[in-house]
Amino acid sequence: MARVGTALLELRGAQKSAKGVSLYSRFVNRPAGRYLAAGSYALGLTPNQVTLVSAASSFAAVASVALAAPSWGLGVAVWAALAVGFAFDSADGQLARLRGGGSAAGEWLDHVVDAAKLTALHACVLIAFHRFPEQYGTGSDGWLLVPLGFQFAAVVTFFGGLLTEKLKPKPAPGSPAAAPSTLRAVALLPVDYGVFCLVFLLLGGGALFRWAYAGLGAVAALFLLAFLAKWFRELSAVRR
Repeated sequence: MARVGTALLELRGAQKSAKGVSLYSRFVNRPAGRYLAAGSYALGLTPNQVTLVSAASSFAAVASVALAAPSWGLGVAVWAALAVGFAFDSADGQLARLRGGGSAAGEWLDHVVDAAKLTALHACVLIAFHRFPEQYGTGSDGWLLVPLGFQFAAVVTFFGGLLTEKLKPKPAPGSPAAAPSTLRAVALLPVDYGVFCLVFLLLGGGALFRWAYAGLGAVAALFLLAFLAKWFRELSAVRR
């Protein structure tokens, strides 16, 4: 316990900037990840092992969406597993910083798992819509396009954000970090992965889940357009 307490103290002073982070990630997921990182440190786990724990929890939830008939109990279990996986996704980076810094291989593994998770999750919703049309009310094939569109928006946003960060010039060493905007943190809530996971609590509602999922997909598409315009404008000023 003493080792966990020491790790928590160190982690509180080694947090990433809150700039561009939604309220959920800032006040729920990152603090949860901090406790998981401290516990993992006490157990002697490596960041890569924590990434694999995150992957196991997330993909167990993803598979359940595709394989099991929708119910309220399944929705709670899927949401819990996705939320735990997301918290461990935050913990691996925090654990790496606690141990003195991560590796290129670790960062690669983390991003590959994130990309696979996003792709698989929406693919499994598509499978669920196809396998259980009566429960979800997805007898029309047009509903199968909704997960495909959501997947497209989510993956392009993920890749575009990563690529933008790689191409933008790094701030000069010692320069003060920009203060996080509360308004921006609130505005980003609809496209925060942790908030998105909450929609699976509605799995037992059938059509209620379908419409809530489709609504979040439409919001994700609108945010993608806004992000693309913003990133292109920012990078237009960068000379290489």
